Amino acid sequence: MTQILFIATGGALGAVMRYWFSTGVYAWLGRDFPVGTLAVNVIGSLLMGLLFVVFMDRITLSIEWRAAVLIGFLGAFTTFSTFSIETLNLLEQASYFKALMNVLLSVVLSVGAAGVGVMIGRQIG
Repeated sequence: MTQILFIATGGALGAVMRYWFSTGVYAWLGRDFPVGTLAVNVIGSLLMGLLFVVFMDRITLSIEWRAAVLIGFLGAFTTFSTFSIETLNLLEQASYFKALMNVLLSVVLSVGAAGVGVMIGRQIG
């Protein structure tokens, strides 16, 4: 039960941070393209790669804290469901190029960011 509470707390914090971060990006760059969601997913993927390695290989951290950060916080911070609906909205608006770019950029940059995070994490120590 303790692990569930840690995940729930991390998830609540991650969801709030996602809202604040993506809202800030949209205020800065506008809403013509879902760049707020893209930024959240890329940064969240980078952090997931980095912290996964750090938590598993570099520092001793309880399973509750690892779950709070990796499952709770980063799980709520990244936004695949938001990505999906924003892409669907672009398709329904016949913005096919933007929809395609959102899919390609989200997948390529997020997977690449996770890889960079893993590389950085392996260099620490």
